Amino acid sequence: MKIEMVVFDMAGTTVDEGNVVYRTLHKAIEKKCPNISFEDVLKWGAGKEKLQAIRETIIGTNSFLDEQSIQDAFQNFLVLLEHAYEHLIVVPTSNTERLFKELRDLDIKVVLNTGYNAKTANSLIQKLNWTEGLHFDLLVTSSDVKNNRPQPDMILFAMQKLNIQNAQTVIKVGDSTIDIEEGRNAGCRLNIGVTTGAHSKEELILVNPDYIFDNIYDLLSVVKL
Repeated sequence: MKIEMVVFDMAGTTVDEGNVVYRTLHKAIEKKCPNISFEDVLKWGAGKEKLQAIRETIIGTNSFLDEQSIQDAFQNFLVLLEHAYEHLIVVPTSNTERLFKELRDLDIKVVLNTGYNAKTANSLIQKLNWTEGLHFDLLVTSSDVKNNRPQPDMILFAMQKLNIQNAQTVIKVGDSTIDIEEGRNAGCRLNIGVTTGAHSKEELILVNPDYIFDNIYDLLSVVKL
């Protein structure tokens, strides 16, 4: 069965933005909970919609914040991120643009999906000088769906938009365990981890991806099987 679509996470998978979003998220959480580390944010929040990431980092570290403090931390994160983005240098991860082109030459749809909201995701796209329809086929953000990762809504949304009928023709690729869980929940044929972002090979192994690659371009060999 031919692969029709590959869904790629953004930060840490296809986009190298120096982990600025998670570092900024840590800064916002740290003001409320000084005991929480950057590593905690990656462990509990990677790949998730960012308000959800704050909540789950608090829970995962056995910390406590009331709802108003959580909302305050999230609003502070948005302000800090806007400032951080003003002079941020963003580049594609190694071989990503080459991979996108070769997949699209094979008539395989390239989809970007992310736990970022539409504003943040589009800011990254603009900094990369990527154009929908030229470099990729569709961007799906947390703003587009009701339920975020690990629920499959973003992948199912992309399938509907691009008229993909069977999830067994879809591959999901990401740098965090929640990417793998999202793809599995959507019924994707393959769920692939990459070691260029939030989670290490040892952490990715815990959720049993079909493959783990150090270089995203290795995906091409799997697509052609």
